[in-house]
This record gives sequence, structure tokens and C-alpha cells, in this order.
Amino acid sequence: MTKSIPRFRHLSIRAYFVNRHSWFVFLLNALFIFQFLCEFSKMRRAIYPGSFDPITNGHLDVIERARKLFDEVVVAVAHNDEKQPLFSLKDRLDLLRETAGKIDNVRIAEFEGLLVEFARKEEAGAVIRGLRAVSDFEFEFQMALMNRKLDSAVETIFLMPKEEYTYLSSRIVKEIARLGGDVSGFVPACVAKALSRKFG
Repeated sequence: MTKSIPRFRHLSIRAYFVNRHSWFVFLLNALFIFQFLCEFSKMRRAIYPGSFDPITNGHLDVIERARKLFDEVVVAVAHNDEKQPLFSLKDRLDLLRETAGKIDNVRIAEFEGLLVEFARKEEAGAVIRGLRAVSDFEFEFQMALMNRKLDSAVETIFLMPKEEYTYLSSRIVKEIARLGGDVSGFVPACVAKALSRKFG
């Protein structure tokens, strides 16, 4: 009887440490799972900035491509005092809400100031830029590098629209409309009507 006491004591001490170790492993696993779920459930959000004066079918094509890659795409209209837009900020936002705003997982917003600060505020990890031709690349590449310098956490992703939209731009659409041409194949119907009112 006296010889069995140390053995029981040894077993109880061993069980104590085993239980402590099991709880430690359990808590460690729980913490790992919690961190994993937090990262997994974090929304992948991207900003698609521009003046959108006005929005074209090319813009819509890029938005459709971007929303396949992200949980949410924020189409952000920039305040730009250096440009003389044809449409007011309110008109551009209204046209965007009537077109891109009806696409699932797309949100319309406006911003002023630095793009990276707006991206940080929106907790977006990427900026979407559309590339139509090689001529776009030099400017976009320079802007992407500057944004990276300002905030390395925000990546720039370049997306190309369909080939039929590679020549399309808001500037060209406005010029065609100003000269009385038909722009119905280049922009949504509501935008075509808005252009007609401007130049009619």
C-alpha cells in the first residue's frame, strides 16, 4: 500500500501537466482559428476612381471585371478643380447610380484629396485602373508607383476592357455628341440622353 502512493502521486502530477498542456493547445488552436476567421471574413474591397464625365460602356466593362475579383467595388468620383467637367458632380453621381450603382456589390461614392487616404478610410486593399492602350500605361504606371510610395498597403490592379472598348474614352464620346453624332453604342441610354440635352 505504501509503495503504491508514489506511483499514484506520479500519475496525478503527470495528469495535471497533461491537462495543462491540453488546455494550452486548445487555447492556441482557438486563437489561431479566430485569427484565420477574421482574415478570411475580411471583405476584399477595391476602389475604382475617376472623373466619369460621363461614364461609358468601357467603364462598366472594367467594373464588371473588377467585381469578379473583389467582394465590393467602390466607384469613386474625384473632386478635381483642375478639370472643367461637362457634367456637375451631382449629375455624374446620379448617372453612376443609375448605371453602375445597379450592379451587385458596387457602391458609388465621392472623394477629394489623396486617393490612398480615401482607400485607407474605406479599408480597401486595391485600386482598379483601366488600361485601354499602351499610351495609357506610362501615366498609370507612374501614378501606381507614387501611390505605392504613399501607402505600400494599397495595391494597383490594371484591368483591360473588351477590345471593342479600347478606343473609347469620355473625351471622345463628348466630342462625338458635341458634333451631333450617335453615341448610343458607347454609353448607357441614360447617359446618351443626358449628352443629348447638353448638346441638343
